[in-house]
Amino acid sequence: MILGVLGFFVLLSLFPFRTFVKCLSAGVPVGPIDLIAMNLRKVPTDVIIDTFIRGNKAGLPLYLDRLEAHYLSGGDVEGVVNALISAGRANLDLTFEKAAAIDLAGRDVQDAVRMSVQPRVISTGGVAGMARNGIEVIAKAKITVKANLDTMVGGAGEETILARVSEGIVSAIGSADTHTDVLKRPELITQKIMKSGLDAGTAFQIISFEVADLDVGRNIGAILQNDQAEADRKVAQAKAEGRRALALAQLQENKAIEQEMKARLVEAEMRVPHALAECFRRGKLLVQRKRKTPAVAMTTGAGPT
Repeated sequence: MILGVLGFFVLLSLFPFRTFVKCLSAGVPVGPIDLIAMNLRKVPTDVIIDTFIRGNKAGLPLYLDRLEAHYLSGGDVEGVVNALISAGRANLDLTFEKAAAIDLAGRDVQDAVRMSVQPRVISTGGVAGMARNGIEVIAKAKITVKANLDTMVGGAGEETILARVSEGIVSAIGSADTHTDVLKRPELITQKIMKSGLDAGTAFQIISFEVADLDVGRNIGAILQNDQAEADRKVAQAKAEGRRALALAQLQENKAIEQEMKARLVEAEMRVPHALAECFRRGKLLVQRKRKTPAVAMTTGAGPT
């Protein structure tokens, strides 16, 4: 009997009486065992029951166990139910499973429903592109997108949309013959963006695209030609310096050869006195004095000529 009394008081402490009364007053079929089981699983009965009542009053086909399972999975039960109510009022095809999946994927399901009803405008920065004549054109655009609930799970975000649109702007400007064609007909960029299907695989759908501003930038073609000419000048200068260095090396080599020849000449001149002395010693060289003018004669024999 004592154990029974203790068990009764334990169950009574786990039984949310006010929540049960709220369920009865709202006409929601929730039994006491369900409420006690939710407390045992440490699920906030007030949050779950209030959300369940709100969904039932809005005519949503909700189940208490699904709400509880979504809460235990770490989802935002109130946000999911509020998004379902908003989607129902806007005649959007959104089920509880899809809304729960979007919520568990880390996206704001209420914001997704809001963007499906009221599209959002995304502004791009200055996107620079170069026409075929080498003139740079800087474009600023506004993109109107709405959420795509079918691809919200696993779809790319706004950054991907901006990157693809920027790529399309650069491609459209680059396909123009002159920059004046882009300035005169900005719809060339708009047609390029809208026909490219840039929203494929993303969580959004591009509704419209408008070019907000166009500015003329630098003459990229002239800058590239100038850079090329400067590079060619440096290459030619480097080649000329190479030829000059080779010429200087050849000059130094010739000077060295000249010094070597001079050294050989001096060596040969040093041998002349020795040769004369040897001739005097052998008697092959005689000196005759005539009118005080010395004359030197070479002989081939022993006597004078």
